[in-house]
Amino acid sequence: MSSSIGDPGDRLVKVPTRVIMMLVAGMAMFAFAPILVRSAGDTDPFAFAAIRTLSAALILLPFWYFRTSRAESRYDIRDNAIAAVTGLFLGFHFIFWILALQNTTVASASILVTIHPIILILIEAGLFKKVFPPLVWAGVFVAFTGSLLLGYSDSQAETIFEQALLGDFYALIAALLFALYFLISQRLRQKSDWINYVTRVYGATGLTCLAAALIAGSDFRVEPVVWLAGLGLAIGPQIMGHGSMNYAVKFVAPTMLSTLILTEPVFATILAWFIFAEMPPLLTFPAMAVIMAGIMMAWMAKRKV
Repeated sequence: MSSSIGDPGDRLVKVPTRVIMMLVAGMAMFAFAPILVRSAGDTDPFAFAAIRTLSAALILLPFWYFRTSRAESRYDIRDNAIAAVTGLFLGFHFIFWILALQNTTVASASILVTIHPIILILIEAGLFKKVFPPLVWAGVFVAFTGSLLLGYSDSQAETIFEQALLGDFYALIAALLFALYFLISQRLRQKSDWINYVTRVYGATGLTCLAAALIAGSDFRVEPVVWLAGLGLAIGPQIMGHGSMNYAVKFVAPTMLSTLILTEPVFATILAWFIFAEMPPLLTFPAMAVIMAGIMMAWMAKRKV
C-alpha cells in the first residue's frame, strides 16, 4: 500500500505506507517537544541540550555500527565535513529552542520556530538569487505581519514570563538555525541510507551541544526529571520526529515536509493548556493564524516555481 506525494523534485511518486506511518508518528512526537522541555523547568539550557542530543546519538550508535559493518558508506571527507556543519546548526537550534521555551509561552515559541520556511525563501532569494512569484512575497509579508502581532501580544500581556519578547527572539534564532540545517542536509541525505546519515549528523549535534555546555561551565548534576525529559526528547521528538523527516526526504518533497511541521504549534498549545494550564493571551491565536496562513501561501506558491 502506498500514496502519491511530491518527491524532492516535486514529481508525484508512490510513497511507501511505512513512510506515511513514520511521518504521522513523527509529527505527533513534535507536539510533545515543548511539553518535555517545559517539564524540565529552568534547568541549564546547555546541559539540557547536551543530554538530549548525546542521548540520541548514543541510542543510534549501535544500530549504525552493525548496519555500516555490512554496507559501505557513500560519504567522502567533504560529505562528513558537511554533516559536521549540519550538526553544528542543529545543535545550536536545540539550545535556542530551549532558551525560547524558558522565556515565553509554548504557543509563541512553537509558532515562531516553525517560520523557517519563510526564512528559507529569503535565503534562496538573497543568496541564490532565486526569483519567486508575487504570491510567495505576499505570504512572506503576511507571515511577518503575524510575527509582529505575536510580539505585540507578548509585550502587552501580563503573564509569568517577564522576558517574553526575549523568548520570541530566541525562537526566531532557532528557526533561522533550523532553516540552515534543513537547507544543507536535504541533499546530503540523498547520498546514503537513513541510519548512516542521521547518526553522523546527530553525533555532530551532540558534540556541538557538549562543547557549548563545557564552554559555558554547565553543571550536569541536575535533577532526575531533567535526565528523563532529555531522554524523552531524544527518543521522541529527535529520533522519531526529526528522524522521520530525515527518512522521508527521499520520498517526500522538502516543501511538503516543512509544511507538515505547522501542525506542531497547534497541538503543542493545546497540550500546554491542559497540562500546565498555560493559556496564551487571546491575541496570540489570531497572530498564530496569520503566521500560518502566510507560511502556507508562500510555501505552496514556492512549490510551483
